[in-house]
Amino acid sequence: MTSTTDQVAGFVDPSVTTLLRFATAGSVDDGKSTLVGRLLHDSKSVLTDQLEAVEAVSAQRGQDAPDLALLTDGLRAEREQGITIDVAYRYFATARRRFILADTPGHVQYTRNMVTGASTADLAVVLVDARNGVIEQTRRHAAVAALLRVPHVVLAVNKMDLVGYEEKVFAAIAEEFTAYASDLGVPEITAIPISALAGDNVVEPSAHMDWYGGPTVLEHLETVPVSHDLTACPARFPVQYVIRPQTAEHPDYRGYAGQIASGVLRIGEAVTVLPSGRTSVIEGIDALGEGVDIAWAPQSVTLRLADDIDISRGDLIAPASNPPATTQDVVATVCHVADQPLAVGARVLLKHTTRTVKAIVKEIPSRLTLDDLSQHPDPGQLVANDIGRVVVRTAEPLALDAYADSRRTGSFLLIDPADGTTLAAGMAGESFASQARTTVQADEEGWDF
Repeated sequence: MTSTTDQVAGFVDPSVTTLLRFATAGSVDDGKSTLVGRLLHDSKSVLTDQLEAVEAVSAQRGQDAPDLALLTDGLRAEREQGITIDVAYRYFATARRRFILADTPGHVQYTRNMVTGASTADLAVVLVDARNGVIEQTRRHAAVAALLRVPHVVLAVNKMDLVGYEEKVFAAIAEEFTAYASDLGVPEITAIPISALAGDNVVEPSAHMDWYGGPTVLEHLETVPVSHDLTACPARFPVQYVIRPQTAEHPDYRGYAGQIASGVLRIGEAVTVLPSGRTSVIEGIDALGEGVDIAWAPQSVTLRLADDIDISRGDLIAPASNPPATTQDVVATVCHVADQPLAVGARVLLKHTTRTVKAIVKEIPSRLTLDDLSQHPDPGQLVANDIGRVVVRTAEPLALDAYADSRRTGSFLLIDPADGTTLAAGMAGESFASQARTTVQADEEGWDF
């Protein structure tokens, strides 16, 4: 039997595989800004006027060489002044691949921002100061990467020049971090000794560490195998908009527009509309104003079905042979990103793909302590930057995949219905890949829905 991937071979745009989304994380003063600056500078991704400005400021400070950290210090100044804190996205490219870099804050109180930056990342670069080794914040960053199912993690052991480029220092740090991250279920870990300030093993190989035979940071970023083939997953099509022109030219046209979250859809395929459970057959697919026989993620298309079914924004169209389960009891891990606490009994809005429903936080079974991965039972509430398990009861059924199976259709947001503030980012299912799958049984007594 031909696989889904084989059936669409030749249809997938090969340029999609040349894009890598990655996030950087590191403690304060680990040299993250310098590493990002070095990557941009040595990969020729800095504009001439930007480099001249950095050189001028560096000269005013009496520095012999340009301080590449100044390329990202604008955001650092915002952090120090207490202005709006957010992830800085930077775009650059080499001859081999295009990159979207999410530069995340390093302070403990900005853990929520790493969640934002790493939520769509294919790879995370975790920086460690070679003099300090693996510290609490390093473990926190590894845990967040594991929670978000980031498939590749790079441990960049920085400031090797300050420890005499000693192999045993690097080896001890790499061994400790790899053991910790592996226990969390991180599938692939690569350790690289670097000096961002001197440029060792960032873009060019180091002349001071002949004992290291692995790739530089940029070489690894350019060659790491990253699968963007969402066509191998079951098809999921969240409906964004119903198109009914009702014109003389198209009197009976009824189309359902949206972006395919995963999988492949074909004319003639039997589908189920969730949460109603009604079934039909795909009669037509329109892409860019033209009819096509097949469409795949992440294309934006309009589907036409053989039957007139009551479908609206927020419904999910999936193959009749492999639909997601629907539930009103959502058990998930959430990262609380708002300043106001999230407490048991809170009434919230839950936004999943294009669907937004009313919900109640029925239970907060535990809060995760990222330092040692211990669970604090029944905390009663979560505050900013907390990560915890929640049980949420929704007013209407949701077609929700496990986050481990789909980062697109297994994630959701909890929103304050009063002012629209995002309260928490949620991941349905188990916390870490290494944990055994268990089911949390929610007590139905007392539900309002």
